[in-house]
Amino acid sequence: MEKKYQNIFFVFGLVVLVIMVTQLDFADVWHNLQHAGYWFLAVVVLWALLYLFNTSAWLTIIRSQTVDPAERRRVSFLWLYKVTVSGFALNYATPGGLMGGEPYRIMELTPKIGAERATSSVVLYAMTHIFSHFWFWLLSLFLYVFTQPVSLFMGAMLTLTGVFCVSAIWFFLTGYRKGLAVRVMNLVRHLPFIKRWAGPFVAGHKDELDKIDGQIASLHNQNPRTFLTVVLLELSCRICSALEIFFILLVLLPSVDYLDCILILAFTSLFANMLFFMPLQLGGREGGFLMSVTGLGLSASAGVFVALLVRIRELIWTAVGLLLIKLERNRSF
Repeated sequence: MEKKYQNIFFVFGLVVLVIMVTQLDFADVWHNLQHAGYWFLAVVVLWALLYLFNTSAWLTIIRSQTVDPAERRRVSFLWLYKVTVSGFALNYATPGGLMGGEPYRIMELTPKIGAERATSSVVLYAMTHIFSHFWFWLLSLFLYVFTQPVSLFMGAMLTLTGVFCVSAIWFFLTGYRKGLAVRVMNLVRHLPFIKRWAGPFVAGHKDELDKIDGQIASLHNQNPRTFLTVVLLELSCRICSALEIFFILLVLLPSVDYLDCILILAFTSLFANMLFFMPLQLGGREGGFLMSVTGLGLSASAGVFVALLVRIRELIWTAVGLLLIKLERNRSF
């Protein structure tokens, strides 16, 4: 990637990060960090391990599209880990989530494997990342039914959520089989404000979009084992990330149940993703933690405690990801 684009991504992310840090109550943050002690360090280290899942899933997609051994060696695991962490940092800091990290990943990967495969691998990974969320939420519905009392209201909410998840899974499976790039761009060119740009873009890049769709479909149609591996890696990451909530709640409740932590994460992430247009899902994440924790019979203070420490962890890893952007792309890892 050219230096000027690296600087644009870095400066934009840094400005948003500074704005979000200034919104914190530093006395409250310090008090809660002292209370959490070494468990907060465990939470920060945990995400270094969770990013290994994400990197492995993306690398699996890239290598499924690459036959030449020399070309495969151009994309090392450690280099891709750096780009993965930086991409998620930009996603956290960008309203709309995927509008920041995905262009950065494509621009970093293009010099190594070409624009079309870089684009298709990033689109495929983004699709699979979102796809795994819907599976995680759907499986969590069954977990809730088997472990928690279900009222009439909650039953109705679970049913609606289940229909939503199944519909989304069907949509993504269709996209995997037939490709998604052309379908999405055809939808975009009917949207207000950007349809004047999208129409000529689709017409001028039809061949490239068709090739990208062909590469997307090939992973599902020709490499079902690879497709399943990528989905399971991402789904495993979702399940293991509940350890973050488990570690934090251990400070308050030594007898905390890990299954409850999975349910807290599922509800909170579902609620927060409804507010995808907010940087770092500000407010939505905190509200989700508060409602999910109290909904499982825990105190509201526990929800606030979890939300604050998770927010601090996100800020730390956002800062790490932004710093990694500044590393030279040709540096040996």
